[in-house]
Amino acid sequence: MSGLRWSNSVQPPVSDLRREPVLTERTMFIFSMLVFFLLLCCGAWLLLFPASRDQLGQSWGGLLRRVDGRMRGLGRDGAHQAGQLGGAVRAGAFNSLAFLRRRFLLMIAASVLLTVPVGLAWLLGGNSMLDGFDGSQREVNPQVAELLKGELLAPPVPLPPLTFTTVEVVQVRPLLDSANRNWRLLDDAFAQRLLLVFKMMKEQHGYDMAILEGYRSPERQNLLAAAGSNVTNARAFQSYHQFGLAADCAFLRDGKLVISEKDPWAMRGYRLYGELAESAGLHWGGRWAMMDFGHTELRVPGTVRK
Repeated sequence: MSGLRWSNSVQPPVSDLRREPVLTERTMFIFSMLVFFLLLCCGAWLLLFPASRDQLGQSWGGLLRRVDGRMRGLGRDGAHQAGQLGGAVRAGAFNSLAFLRRRFLLMIAASVLLTVPVGLAWLLGGNSMLDGFDGSQREVNPQVAELLKGELLAPPVPLPPLTFTTVEVVQVRPLLDSANRNWRLLDDAFAQRLLLVFKMMKEQHGYDMAILEGYRSPERQNLLAAAGSNVTNARAFQSYHQFGLAADCAFLRDGKLVISEKDPWAMRGYRLYGELAESAGLHWGGRWAMMDFGHTELRVPGTVRK
Protein backbone atom coordinates (compact mmCIF):
# COMPACT_ATOMS: atom_id res chain seq x y z
CA MET A 1 0.00 0.00 0.00
CA SER A 2 1.07 3.63 -0.35
CA GLY A 3 3.58 4.73 2.28
CA LEU A 4 4.76 1.18 2.92
CA ARG A 5 8.54 1.02 2.93
CA TRP A 6 11.10 -1.76 3.18
CA SER A 7 14.36 -1.91 5.07
CA ASN A 8 17.19 -4.44 4.94
CA SER A 9 17.18 -5.54 8.56
CA VAL A 10 16.13 -9.08 9.35
CA GLN A 11 12.93 -9.97 11.20
CA PRO A 12 13.47 -12.18 14.27
CA PRO A 13 12.12 -15.71 13.79
CA VAL A 14 8.53 -16.31 14.79
CA SER A 15 9.75 -18.88 17.31
CA ASP A 16 11.36 -16.06 19.31
CA LEU A 17 7.96 -14.91 20.54
CA ARG A 18 7.50 -15.15 24.27
CA ARG A 19 6.23 -18.44 25.63
CA GLU A 20 4.87 -19.12 29.06
CA PRO A 21 5.60 -22.29 31.07
CA VAL A 22 3.04 -25.04 31.11
CA LEU A 23 2.27 -24.43 34.75
CA THR A 24 0.30 -21.18 34.48
CA GLU A 25 -2.09 -19.34 36.72
CA ARG A 26 -4.83 -21.70 35.55
CA THR A 27 -3.04 -24.62 37.23
CA MET A 28 -2.86 -22.68 40.48
CA PHE A 29 -6.52 -21.77 40.07
CA ILE A 30 -7.56 -25.41 39.68
CA PHE A 31 -5.50 -26.42 42.73
CA SER A 32 -6.97 -23.59 44.80
CA MET A 33 -10.51 -24.52 43.77
CA LEU A 34 -9.86 -28.15 44.73
CA VAL A 35 -8.70 -27.15 48.21
CA PHE A 36 -11.64 -24.78 48.49
CA PHE A 37 -14.05 -27.54 47.46
CA LEU A 38 -12.74 -29.93 50.10
CA LEU A 39 -13.01 -27.30 52.81
CA LEU A 40 -16.49 -26.37 51.61
CA CYS A 41 -17.65 -30.00 51.75
CA CYS A 42 -16.43 -30.34 55.33
CA GLY A 43 -18.07 -27.06 56.29
CA ALA A 44 -21.36 -28.02 54.62
CA TRP A 45 -21.35 -31.39 56.34
CA LEU A 46 -20.92 -29.80 59.75
CA LEU A 47 -23.46 -27.07 58.97
CA LEU A 48 -26.21 -29.31 57.62
CA PHE A 49 -25.97 -32.05 60.26
CA PRO A 50 -25.92 -30.75 63.85
CA ALA A 51 -25.64 -34.29 65.12
CA SER A 52 -22.47 -34.70 63.12
CA ARG A 53 -20.91 -31.77 64.94
CA ASP A 54 -21.71 -33.31 68.29
CA GLN A 55 -20.54 -36.71 67.13
CA LEU A 56 -17.33 -35.26 65.74
CA GLY A 57 -16.68 -33.28 68.89
CA GLN A 58 -17.33 -36.29 71.08
CA SER A 59 -15.19 -38.50 68.88
CA TRP A 60 -12.26 -36.14 68.91
CA GLY A 61 -12.65 -35.45 72.63
CA GLY A 62 -12.84 -39.14 73.42
CA LEU A 63 -9.93 -39.87 71.11
CA LEU A 64 -7.78 -37.22 72.74
CA ARG A 65 -8.65 -38.53 76.21
CA ARG A 66 -7.82 -42.04 75.16
CA VAL A 67 -4.55 -40.91 73.63
CA ASP A 68 -3.66 -39.02 76.79
CA GLY A 69 -4.50 -41.96 79.00
CA ARG A 70 -2.70 -44.41 76.78
CA MET A 71 0.40 -42.25 76.62
CA ARG A 72 0.57 -42.14 80.41
CA GLY A 73 0.31 -45.88 80.62
CA LEU A 74 2.82 -46.62 77.89
CA GLY A 75 5.64 -46.61 80.43
CA ARG A 76 4.06 -49.50 82.32
CA ASP A 77 2.71 -51.71 79.60
CA GLY A 78 3.47 -50.04 76.29
CA ALA A 79 2.68 -52.93 74.03
CA HIS A 80 -0.68 -53.61 75.65
CA GLN A 81 -1.75 -49.98 75.71
CA ALA A 82 -0.61 -49.44 72.13
CA GLY A 83 -2.80 -52.31 71.04
CA GLN A 84 -5.81 -50.79 72.78
CA LEU A 85 -5.07 -47.41 71.21
CA GLY A 86 -4.92 -49.01 67.77
CA GLY A 87 -8.25 -50.68 68.43
CA ALA A 88 -9.79 -47.35 69.43
CA VAL A 89 -8.50 -45.70 66.27
CA ARG A 90 -9.81 -48.55 64.13
CA ALA A 91 -13.17 -48.32 65.85
CA GLY A 92 -13.32 -44.59 65.20
CA ALA A 93 -12.47 -45.10 61.55
CA PHE A 94 -15.10 -47.83 61.26
CA ASN A 95 -17.73 -45.53 62.79
CA SER A 96 -16.78 -42.74 60.38
CA LEU A 97 -17.07 -45.04 57.37
CA ALA A 98 -20.41 -46.28 58.59
CA PHE A 99 -21.66 -42.71 58.89
CA LEU A 100 -20.46 -41.89 55.36
CA ARG A 101 -22.23 -44.96 54.00
CA ARG A 102 -25.48 -43.86 55.61
CA ARG A 103 -25.15 -40.39 54.09
CA PHE A 104 -23.64 -41.51 50.80
CA LEU A 105 -26.38 -40.26 48.46
CA LEU A 106 -26.65 -36.94 50.24
CA MET A 107 -22.90 -36.37 50.02
CA ILE A 108 -22.93 -37.19 46.30
CA ALA A 109 -25.73 -34.69 45.69
CA ALA A 110 -23.90 -31.99 47.66
CA SER A 111 -20.69 -32.68 45.72
CA VAL A 112 -22.48 -32.31 42.39
CA LEU A 113 -24.11 -29.05 43.46
CA LEU A 114 -20.76 -27.65 44.58
CA THR A 115 -18.58 -28.81 41.69
CA VAL A 116 -20.82 -28.27 38.66
CA PRO A 117 -20.95 -24.43 38.91
CA VAL A 118 -17.20 -24.22 39.48
CA GLY A 119 -16.47 -26.59 36.61
CA LEU A 120 -18.73 -24.72 34.22
CA ALA A 121 -17.16 -21.39 35.20
CA TRP A 122 -13.68 -22.77 34.52
CA LEU A 123 -14.60 -24.36 31.19
CA LEU A 124 -16.43 -21.31 29.91
CA GLY A 125 -13.71 -18.98 31.20
CA GLY A 126 -11.16 -20.66 28.95
CA ASN A 127 -13.08 -19.59 25.81
CA SER A 128 -14.23 -16.14 26.82
CA MET A 129 -15.33 -13.83 24.04
CA LEU A 130 -14.50 -10.66 25.95
CA ASP A 131 -12.12 -8.22 24.28
CA GLY A 132 -8.52 -9.00 25.12
CA PHE A 133 -8.89 -12.25 27.05
CA ASP A 134 -6.36 -15.01 26.73
CA GLY A 135 -6.77 -17.84 24.22
CA SER A 136 -4.79 -20.41 22.38
CA GLN A 137 -2.04 -19.32 20.00
CA ARG A 138 -2.95 -19.87 16.35
CA GLU A 139 -0.53 -21.54 13.99
CA VAL A 140 1.12 -19.25 11.46
CA ASN A 141 0.70 -20.00 7.78
CA PRO A 142 4.08 -21.39 6.53
CA GLN A 143 4.22 -18.91 3.65
CA VAL A 144 3.49 -16.03 5.99
CA ALA A 145 6.13 -17.32 8.40
CA GLU A 146 8.72 -17.15 5.64
CA LEU A 147 7.71 -13.58 4.87
CA LEU A 148 8.02 -12.68 8.55
CA LYS A 149 11.61 -13.92 8.50
CA GLY A 150 12.44 -11.57 5.65
CA GLU A 151 12.78 -7.82 5.48
CA LEU A 152 11.19 -5.52 8.03
CA LEU A 153 8.20 -3.45 6.98
CA ALA A 154 8.04 0.18 8.01
CA PRO A 155 4.76 1.82 9.11
CA PRO A 156 2.88 3.92 6.54
CA VAL A 157 2.85 7.71 6.64
CA PRO A 158 0.35 8.94 9.28
CA LEU A 159 -2.95 10.16 7.92
CA PRO A 160 -4.13 13.73 8.60
CA PRO A 161 -6.08 14.04 11.88
CA LEU A 162 -9.16 15.32 9.99
CA THR A 163 -9.44 11.88 8.37
CA PHE A 164 -10.67 10.50 11.68
CA THR A 165 -13.21 13.24 12.46
CA THR A 166 -15.51 13.12 9.46
CA VAL A 167 -19.25 12.79 10.02
CA GLU A 168 -19.27 9.21 8.72
CA VAL A 169 -16.45 8.17 11.06
CA VAL A 170 -17.81 9.93 14.15
CA GLN A 171 -21.20 8.23 13.72
CA VAL A 172 -19.54 4.82 13.99
CA ARG A 173 -16.64 5.64 16.34
CA PRO A 174 -17.49 8.81 18.31
CA LEU A 175 -14.37 8.66 20.53
CA LEU A 176 -11.91 7.97 17.76
CA ASP A 177 -10.43 11.48 17.63
CA SER A 178 -8.56 10.88 20.91
CA ALA A 179 -7.27 7.41 19.96
CA ASN A 180 -3.55 6.63 19.74
CA ARG A 181 -2.26 5.51 16.33
CA ASN A 182 1.49 5.51 17.00
CA TRP A 183 2.98 2.35 15.49
CA ARG A 184 6.07 2.71 17.68
CA LEU A 185 4.00 1.95 20.78
CA LEU A 186 3.00 -1.45 19.40
CA ASP A 187 4.86 -4.66 20.16
CA ASP A 188 7.41 -5.28 17.38
CA ALA A 189 6.22 -8.81 16.58
CA PHE A 190 2.60 -7.71 16.42
CA ALA A 191 3.38 -4.61 14.36
CA GLN A 192 5.27 -6.63 11.75
CA ARG A 193 2.45 -9.14 11.39
CA LEU A 194 -0.12 -6.38 11.05
CA LEU A 195 1.98 -4.50 8.48
CA LEU A 196 2.37 -7.71 6.51
CA VAL A 197 -1.42 -8.12 6.51
CA PHE A 198 -1.77 -4.52 5.29
CA LYS A 199 0.71 -5.24 2.49
CA MET A 200 -1.06 -8.43 1.40
CA MET A 201 -4.46 -6.72 1.48
CA LYS A 202 -3.14 -4.11 -0.93
CA GLU A 203 -1.21 -6.39 -3.25
CA GLN A 204 -3.66 -9.32 -3.35
CA HIS A 205 -7.05 -7.62 -2.98
CA GLY A 206 -6.53 -3.92 -3.70
CA TYR A 207 -7.55 -2.65 -0.25
CA ASP A 208 -5.68 0.22 1.39
CA MET A 209 -5.84 -0.03 5.17
CA ALA A 210 -5.28 2.34 8.08
CA ILE A 211 -4.95 1.85 11.82
CA LEU A 212 -7.72 3.45 13.87
CA GLU A 213 -6.31 2.74 17.31
CA GLY A 214 -3.32 0.81 18.60
CA TYR A 215 -1.96 1.27 22.09
CA ARG A 216 -4.68 2.24 24.56
CA SER A 217 -3.99 3.59 28.04
CA PRO A 218 -5.73 2.01 31.08
CA GLU A 219 -7.63 5.25 31.63
CA ARG A 220 -8.99 5.24 28.09
CA GLN A 221 -9.87 1.54 28.35
CA ASN A 222 -12.01 2.26 31.42
CA LEU A 223 -13.56 5.24 29.64
CA LEU A 224 -14.60 3.07 26.70
CA ALA A 225 -15.89 0.34 29.02
CA ALA A 226 -18.03 2.93 30.81
CA ALA A 227 -19.57 3.87 27.45
CA GLY A 228 -21.37 0.52 27.38
CA SER A 229 -21.02 -3.12 26.40
CA ASN A 230 -21.64 -2.17 22.76
CA VAL A 231 -18.20 -0.53 22.83
CA THR A 232 -16.16 -3.02 24.89
CA ASN A 233 -16.57 -5.44 27.79
CA ALA A 234 -12.93 -5.21 28.85
CA ARG A 235 -11.63 -2.85 31.51
CA ALA A 236 -8.08 -1.70 32.19
CA PHE A 237 -5.45 -4.39 31.60
CA GLN A 238 -8.10 -6.85 30.39
CA SER A 239 -7.35 -5.88 26.79
CA TYR A 240 -4.27 -6.47 24.66
CA HIS A 241 -4.45 -2.81 23.65
CA GLN A 242 -2.77 -1.91 26.96
CA PHE A 243 0.26 -3.99 25.97
CA GLY A 244 0.60 -2.85 22.37
CA LEU A 245 -0.59 -6.24 21.15
CA ALA A 246 -3.89 -5.19 19.54
CA ALA A 247 -5.16 -2.72 16.96
CA ASP A 248 -8.43 -1.62 15.38
CA CYS A 249 -8.19 -1.07 11.62
CA ALA A 250 -10.35 0.07 8.71
CA PHE A 251 -10.17 0.72 4.97
CA LEU A 252 -9.30 3.74 2.86
CA ARG A 253 -11.34 4.47 -0.26
CA ASP A 254 -10.71 7.63 -2.27
CA GLY A 255 -8.79 9.05 0.69
CA LYS A 256 -11.65 8.53 3.16
CA LEU A 257 -12.04 6.02 5.98
CA VAL A 258 -14.70 3.38 5.47
CA ILE A 259 -15.75 1.71 8.74
CA SER A 260 -19.46 1.02 8.24
CA GLU A 261 -20.42 -2.65 8.24
CA LYS A 262 -23.39 -1.78 6.01
CA ASP A 263 -21.02 -1.19 3.10
CA PRO A 264 -20.72 -4.44 1.03
CA TRP A 265 -17.25 -3.42 -0.18
CA ALA A 266 -16.08 -2.94 3.42
CA MET A 267 -17.64 -6.21 4.59
CA ARG A 268 -15.82 -8.11 1.84
CA GLY A 269 -12.64 -6.41 2.98
CA TYR A 270 -13.22 -7.38 6.60
CA ARG A 271 -13.63 -11.03 5.62
CA LEU A 272 -10.41 -10.99 3.61
CA TYR A 273 -8.67 -9.07 6.38
CA GLY A 274 -9.72 -11.67 8.97
CA GLU A 275 -8.44 -14.55 6.82
CA LEU A 276 -5.06 -12.92 6.29
CA ALA A 277 -4.76 -11.90 9.93
CA GLU A 278 -5.38 -15.45 11.10
CA SER A 279 -2.87 -16.78 8.57
CA ALA A 280 -0.34 -14.47 10.23
CA GLY A 281 -1.06 -15.96 13.67
CA LEU A 282 -3.32 -13.15 14.88
CA HIS A 283 -6.74 -13.40 16.49
CA TRP A 284 -9.54 -11.67 14.59
CA GLY A 285 -12.42 -9.98 16.39
CA GLY A 286 -14.85 -11.00 13.67
CA ARG A 287 -15.10 -14.46 15.24
CA TRP A 288 -16.14 -13.19 18.68
CA ALA A 289 -19.65 -13.27 20.10
CA MET A 290 -19.56 -9.47 20.12
CA MET A 291 -18.05 -9.16 16.65
CA ASP A 292 -15.38 -6.51 16.11
CA PHE A 293 -14.39 -6.89 12.44
CA GLY A 294 -11.55 -4.37 12.46
CA HIS A 295 -9.85 -5.73 15.59
CA THR A 296 -6.83 -8.04 15.59
CA GLU A 297 -4.51 -9.02 18.42
CA LEU A 298 -1.46 -11.15 19.11
CA ARG A 299 -2.23 -13.17 22.21
CA VAL A 300 0.67 -13.81 24.55
CA PRO A 301 -0.37 -16.14 27.43
CA GLY A 302 -0.20 -14.54 30.85
CA THR A 303 -0.30 -10.97 29.54
CA VAL A 304 -3.81 -9.77 30.30
CA ARG A 305 -5.69 -10.36 33.53
CA LYS A 306 -9.19 -11.81 33.86
